[in-house]
Amino acid sequence: MITELAVERVEFTCGSCWHRWSVDYDVQRNLDGRGEEWEYFYRDNTAVPSPYTPEGAPPCEHCGRHWVGHLVARRPVPLPGTSDAPRSRIPPEGLHRPERLLAPLLGADGHPQPPRDGPADRPTANPDTR
Repeated sequence: MITELAVERVEFTCGSCWHRWSVDYDVQRNLDGRGEEWEYFYRDNTAVPSPYTPEGAPPCEHCGRHWVGHLVARRPVPLPGTSDAPRSRIPPEGLHRPERLLAPLLGADGHPQPPRDGPADRPTANPDTR
């Protein structure tokens, strides 16, 4: 049974070349028949390991090293039937919002990325010497 749905923005900083990037993951939490809770992560509709573990950390696009991510933002997705939210019946003909089938994928990394920290962007001891 699904107990929670969310979109989590995970930021990565490569400890080798200092490249920074972020990725949005769809996260499902499920309760199995034995009462144990499990987390499932999806990136662009593909199941992936947790980005919070070494096995699930994506490689840096600059140097290929893997660095575990950290959560920077989160948006819970309401579960169906858990509120008095307005809803729309879908007609049986299947013609309801057909454009949704052709809409482009909202990519996991298709959002503004963190600012790049270069040597010129780092603060100095004396701000007047910049």
